Amino acid sequence: MGRTFEWMIGLRYTRAKRRNRFVSFISATSIIGITLGVTALIVVISVMNGFQDELRERILGMTAHVTIGQQGGTLSDWPAVVERVEENPTVLAAAPYVQSEGMLSAGSAVSGAIVRGIRPALEIPVTNIGSHMQEGVLDDLKPGEFGIVLGSALARSLGVGVGDRLMLISADVAVTPVGGMLRQRRFTVVGIFEVGMYEYDRGTAMIHIADAQALFRTGEGVSGLRLKLDDIFAAPAVARELNHRLGYPYVAQDWTQSNANFFRAIQIERTVMFIILSLIVAVAAFNIVSTLVMLVTDKQADIAILRTLGASPGSIMVIFMITGVVIGLIGTLVGVAVGVLIAENIDVIVPWIEGIVGTRFMPADVYYISEVPSRLDWSDIGLIGLMAFALSFLATLYPAWRASRVQPAEALRYE
Repeated sequence: MGRTFEWMIGLRYTRAKRRNRFVSFISATSIIGITLGVTALIVVISVMNGFQDELRERILGMTAHVTIGQQGGTLSDWPAVVERVEENPTVLAAAPYVQSEGMLSAGSAVSGAIVRGIRPALEIPVTNIGSHMQEGVLDDLKPGEFGIVLGSALARSLGVGVGDRLMLISADVAVTPVGGMLRQRRFTVVGIFEVGMYEYDRGTAMIHIADAQALFRTGEGVSGLRLKLDDIFAAPAVARELNHRLGYPYVAQDWTQSNANFFRAIQIERTVMFIILSLIVAVAAFNIVSTLVMLVTDKQADIAILRTLGASPGSIMVIFMITGVVIGLIGTLVGVAVGVLIAENIDVIVPWIEGIVGTRFMPADVYYISEVPSRLDWSDIGLIGLMAFALSFLATLYPAWRASRVQPAEALRYE
């Protein structure tokens, strides 16, 4: 007997109306379980891919692909370093910066912040902060005018807007004949930005680099250089090359090092979620074992008749493997279709659910990102589908083997 016969019988057992309704119920439960498991796995992995991309974009919007500093002090000869750095063809732009901690005071409101001195004309090509300005532009920062640009949440906490004045107090203590005194200067708010990441919107302020050098007493020196590359994933290799090129005392650090723990935590969480949700698929797939064991018991007379007609034990095994694999395949394909549909429309589905329940799932003051992003990775979807199908296939082996061991005489004794 050819394989066509086995496929015909196997598919018939999959769709035929059985005498034992409970077998049909278990079969339907297996399909639904695999569908839900595959759907959940695709949606969760796609959302975590979206979070990873969104966080990377927002973090790199405020930081740089590569940062160059000098051990034990400020970078005083930074124009010469820029010339050497730009010899690397992957470096698109470089910008100096001065960074320190400070305290902002407006009326009775006080808040700490990271204060970064920038040169707007050089900063704009390096980061995308210019495209996130809600009010004003970075070019409004003029040397000697002591203007300041605040994150949106920081501006709200201080109760200030464009045109208002506030006091910036340096964390460094100036030694004077009468004792230590905090350096402070009055600044005027000339712009407000919002990158959508609460950590930066709440804790970052920008001033012109000349004003920062005057306030923090760095002279002509800067804290370091920020570089933009043509490929963010080439940053580790470029940082190593620059460290070799510049040598001591210069230190180049790429974005994967400065945010290593953060992105490693995301990757670990993604892996753990994949394993946990895979167990759901595994449980659903191994429901097929129950389905096929009951089906074998239900069809013992049919198996005996097929054996007397010349079917080999191998053919009987293939028939029941086909039945189980079709159940797994249906669940997997439906799960992939539903998972892709939900992942592609997560930006519509989540606000709709939030509207029904009347609450925000991810408030901006608690989470880095207040929306639920999603990015489908077809390699992930292929891996999930292959895993679910493989588990379904493995679940068919034992029941199909039991079916092949049925003895015709024993099965027909009481028929």
